[in-house]
Amino acid sequence: MSATKTLPELVWSEPRSSRTHPKAATRPTTRLRPARERRPEDVTASRHRCHLTRRRSLTQTENSAPSAAHKNDPMIERELDVATGDGAMNTFVTHPEEGGPFPLVIFYMDAPGKREELHDMARRIATVGYFVALPNLYYRQVREFHLGMPGATRERMFELMGGLSNAMVCADTQAILDFAAGEEAAADGGIGAVGYCMSGPFVFAAAAEFAGRIKAAASLHGVRLCTTDEDSPHKTAHRIGGEIYFGCAETDQWAPPEMIEELDKHLAAAGVNYRIEWYPGTGHGFVFPQREGMYHKASAERHWERLFALFGRNL
Repeated sequence: MSATKTLPELVWSEPRSSRTHPKAATRPTTRLRPARERRPEDVTASRHRCHLTRRRSLTQTENSAPSAAHKNDPMIERELDVATGDGAMNTFVTHPEEGGPFPLVIFYMDAPGKREELHDMARRIATVGYFVALPNLYYRQVREFHLGMPGATRERMFELMGGLSNAMVCADTQAILDFAAGEEAAADGGIGAVGYCMSGPFVFAAAAEFAGRIKAAASLHGVRLCTTDEDSPHKTAHRIGGEIYFGCAETDQWAPPEMIEELDKHLAAAGVNYRIEWYPGTGHGFVFPQREGMYHKASAERHWERLFALFGRNL
């Protein structure tokens, strides 16, 4: 396991920094390079099935019972274990009942942990026509953790965050790909990936590590995207083969304007197909409906629009 990193303390309230990007209000986007149009045959397979069958791997266990709140929805959702080199990674999986197979989308969680709020976001992606996998990235240390559960503290969250590395999450990504290869509802070929907050660098690194598979990646208010760390994900950006999107909060001490400007310069020089977009009037965590004092509905909806358009162009 990689050495534990010391991370700055995160606060889930209005960021202390008052700095904003000086051009956020007048230049909401930078550098958009064209990507190929989505073919009609990529959207959905020609055959439809009344009953979905699934091949199950002996390396996975599952509880296929739908949650009470969604048991009548025309969706399939499961909690299952994906086998990795470090143990069983509990993962939430959801996809439409009919019309598959569907492109795989890997949803990398934010620091507060895998929870129902993220499950709902995964469901929203899946209903558009994707096979979504949301793993618990903390599985090496704890099977269940999220802020709000009994005994959960920010101090423990920081410990769990510090136990992760880009290399570890890339290994987890390979495990998800291996799992999806045995799922009838998951299509072969290009996949999508989205990461929030602490997972911004994870999805960035994975887009380079799996350049042949990840064709559309997105980081929303991602941290540590362009740093002096040895494993900073910008150092392998030239290997990215798909399109990558960075959605940035206007006021975010964990992703300050100076870092994003350096990232912009680096990606441009590397010839990456990317887009950086600033979200005026927002702070870190603006996409999460339950992030009290930070949720910005208009910007959160814009992020969904951008995400679905990104996947639509490339998957």
